[in-house]
Amino acid sequence: MASAMIELLEESSAVPVIGISEATPAMQQYLRLKAAHPGTILFYRMGDFYELFFDDAIRASQILDIALTKRGKHAGADIPMCGVPVHSHEVYLQRLILAGCKVAIGEQMEDPAEAKKRGYKAIVHRDVVRIITPGTLTEDTLLNASRSNYLAGLADVSGQIALAWLDLSTSEFWVSTLTRSNLQAELTRINPSELLVPDSMQNLPALEDWKQKLTIQPASVFDPRRCERLLKETYEVTSLEVYGDFTQAATVACGALLEYVKLTQKSPPKLDPPVIQQTSGHMHIDAATQRNLELMQTLSCEKKGSLFSVIDETVTPSGTRLLASWLVTPSTDVTLIHSRQNNVAYLVEAASLRAHIRHFLKDCTDIERALSRICLDRGGPRDLLAIAAGLKAAQEVRLVMEKQEGPEIPDGLYALRNQLGGHETLITELTCAINPLCGFLAREGNFITDHYSPALDELRALRDESKRVIIALQQKYCEQTGINTLKIRFNNVLGYYIEITQTHQSKVTTDFIHRQTLANNLRYTTVELGELERKISEAADGAVKLELELFDDLTTQVISAQSKIKETARALAAIDVFSSLAELAAIRHYACPTIDTGTSFDIHTGRHPVVENSLKGRTPFIGNNCNLETSQRLWLLTGPNMAGKSTFLRQNALIAILAQMGSFVPAEYAHIGIVDKLFSRVGASDDLARGRSTFMVEMVETATILHQATERSLVILDEIGRGTATFDGLSIAWAVIEHLHNSIKCRALFASHYHELTTLTESLNALSCHTMKVKEWKGDLVFLHEIGDGAADRSYGIHVAKLAGLPAPVLARSAEILHQLEQQQAEKGQVPAALPLFSYAQPQASSQHEELLRAINEIRPDELSPKEALEILYKIKEMV
Repeated sequence: MASAMIELLEESSAVPVIGISEATPAMQQYLRLKAAHPGTILFYRMGDFYELFFDDAIRASQILDIALTKRGKHAGADIPMCGVPVHSHEVYLQRLILAGCKVAIGEQMEDPAEAKKRGYKAIVHRDVVRIITPGTLTEDTLLNASRSNYLAGLADVSGQIALAWLDLSTSEFWVSTLTRSNLQAELTRINPSELLVPDSMQNLPALEDWKQKLTIQPASVFDPRRCERLLKETYEVTSLEVYGDFTQAATVACGALLEYVKLTQKSPPKLDPPVIQQTSGHMHIDAATQRNLELMQTLSCEKKGSLFSVIDETVTPSGTRLLASWLVTPSTDVTLIHSRQNNVAYLVEAASLRAHIRHFLKDCTDIERALSRICLDRGGPRDLLAIAAGLKAAQEVRLVMEKQEGPEIPDGLYALRNQLGGHETLITELTCAINPLCGFLAREGNFITDHYSPALDELRALRDESKRVIIALQQKYCEQTGINTLKIRFNNVLGYYIEITQTHQSKVTTDFIHRQTLANNLRYTTVELGELERKISEAADGAVKLELELFDDLTTQVISAQSKIKETARALAAIDVFSSLAELAAIRHYACPTIDTGTSFDIHTGRHPVVENSLKGRTPFIGNNCNLETSQRLWLLTGPNMAGKSTFLRQNALIAILAQMGSFVPAEYAHIGIVDKLFSRVGASDDLARGRSTFMVEMVETATILHQATERSLVILDEIGRGTATFDGLSIAWAVIEHLHNSIKCRALFASHYHELTTLTESLNALSCHTMKVKEWKGDLVFLHEIGDGAADRSYGIHVAKLAGLPAPVLARSAEILHQLEQQQAEKGQVPAALPLFSYAQPQASSQHEELLRAINEIRPDELSPKEALEILYKIKEMV
């Protein structure tokens, strides 16, 4: 490290410089690399360390909490510096990436020894070999094994929007054409780690929540001709039609991603061809709904407590990622859903087979990511070992499936089973070649097993026997000279040398060649020792060189079989998901739902999967029915807080999602007609960063629902209108129900504390009232958690406040005030007259109101004398 620092800073410390051209050659090299990669932190390889300088050092030292030092001068000022060890740099990389940094890796492109041959002050050639960004990670240490790591690109061509996304760690690539209204939902579903956008789109309202993940690119990157040419060159095709009907926007989005990958990886991207994904093929779940239903994480951004955490019984990383993909993309294809159900049902019944499959899958490694690193020339011996172990597990799974007796295996599982074989030769080769205790890096050597290569065994023998040979030669020289304290030592400058004390100088024989004199010792060498050193060095270097050649041969075999390996890896992931869903159904007593193209929504004894799981059997979950038939497709649910309204609303939405992803559901029976869009407005939150109150957020989300819902949608609304004045909120809730019923005509669940809304059943024939059952016992409220027909007679707010621990004087005063208000309303026999919304139910009040309006309209103020005006005022007062 010291010599490397001298290389960079020896001259620069002597003379202040201003620009690149005036800097020393070493500093020029650093500054050129830095200037060529703006916006990145440059990891500059110097021996065993990656060094950082100037602003990079200051910023990194703060993020990584490492010491900031200084070395040399530039432009008359000290150069800030910090560094991280090469062997553990990924730990620091992870923290920088999480902090939103992009890191350029500047590697030594030649052996420093070769540079020294050109002169003492020769500069080791360095270049940036890769730019690491949040969306281009491939290392296991930097990735979350259970979630995909997407790099996404957004394009807008003549008003047509397309979103492309890829996972460099698995080489998968997709693209979809969108509308502005569903862009935010798609981004939430995909959840990219990094999003490329042209500078003209960075202020798009739908991207407001993604500001921290945006990478702004110049317009030239999104040039349609350039993008189309890059796609054709990358996949060696003359037309993109071989991959589907690409819109111009889709072509641009894909091309921009390829350009960025090529730029950051410093080589042409090695990715699967892009697959066109139709948004009409899956249930649309907008961003607010995904958040409110806590599909992948809770509202506090934790995985534990989410739906995914409860249903995830997968045992492989790739299976976990696939399950997550299915959960946020429930299908609307009835045929596909039925196929998935058949596979799950088969494994539910075949409990022994399921257990055996899951046993072998536990030994399955992440084949997809290991293969991607190999194809990117970024893999190591452990990646080859992982591929071998994964393919071996696939063999075992196929074998146990072939031996299964009983009912015929479904077509879906049969096809997956047939994709698991055909790798026997490769498995044998990799297993025989790679040492199970190998390291991460091929350049470290010692990863090829003994007896795999006779030539390697010979070189290793000479290398490993060197210590014994050196000891024997030392003993020979001791006997020859009579110097019992003679030692043969080694250092990086002299190599092997003979060391004796000054007192024995006279005993040295003539074949000893003097090398160095120290205060108390003399150092020599011999022709024999020099020849032995050469052989040992050549053997060690030769062993590493030969191992690297063998590694290249093995990776070539893997790459040549990559298509078949990917097929096997993805089949294993699917089998893991099906066995996981079957395990879930078996241990949680889930039922297979009936799915068709109708508009049914009939759930018998439905349960909330997350709440039920949290009870852990301590308390039985009370299941409830929900039947949104044509004659009652809109349910109005009333009842007190804490009685379970929100749980009931959410559970039905979650059941719909589970059903359409192909899973069994927590119910005794379920019949669901395909839901094209699911909307859920549940819970209270604000968005102060954008100046939105709780009520404003509620209204924005409600507006989204009313604009986008269709007759085939399922809408879940909870407490609409609660964030404003009572009459305002009641009016909004009233109008929303009417719109859902009369205009959209969708299946919907609407929970509210506005009991006045129950009168709507008189005018809306598909609206039915339901309530949460409660009992009062000795002044306390008992929640039964059951749904019943009819409406709640009151909200029991004071009872719930008591449960929350409000002080007794406050509760007593609340009860007193409530009694007074109820008594006043009973005396009037009507709701407050200030709310004309209910006037239709009071004919007399309506007639008086109209008469008053007529009297006012007939007044001609300019024609009245003061006396006449006064008389009219008395008359109006009398009417009121």
